[in-house]
Amino acid sequence: MEILNDRQDKGNGEARENALGQKLELTYPCSWSYKLIGYEKEAIQKAIHDVIIEREHNLTHSNASKTGKYVSMNLDLVIQNEDERDFIFRALKAHQNIKMVL
Repeated sequence: MEILNDRQDKGNGEARENALGQKLELTYPCSWSYKLIGYEKEAIQKAIHDVIIEREHNLTHSNASKTGKYVSMNLDLVIQNEDERDFIFRALKAHQNIKMVL
């Protein structure tokens, strides 16, 4: 997954720039993945349910920290537009059960 900064193209809203200033062009609808980091698998699952309700998605275990304090999971789903992608990102990031969203 490519890390993006907050700069957006002023055109159609579908282009964003990466850290090298290159534009990332997305054609919607498209598949999108979020990596979620939290304290427990069940808490992450609840956060996903709270944010995307019963929308079709795929959730897979990614990793656990060496000490077992954190767990990461991959959330894959189809996104209809940039606003929806950003809304889901912000809602997951703000959820009390999610430590970090990538």
